[in-house]
Amino acid sequence: MSDTQNWYIVKQKNGQCEIVPSPQVEGEEESEQWGPFVSQQEAIARRVGLIRAGKCKPA
Repeated sequence: MSDTQNWYIVKQKNGQCEIVPSPQVEGEEESEQWGPFVSQQEAIARRVGLIRAGKCKPA
């Protein structure tokens, strides 16, 4: 296993998207998710794009 941590965007039941590290993604199969991203900053930038595209609600 590598030392780098991957980040994912996971859509919550309320429509908002949360950025979570890879270990927390397990068990979230029923929700929509995007990733992995190599940095949290990249995941944040992608979440902004998902909000603009109407896939996620703003926080």
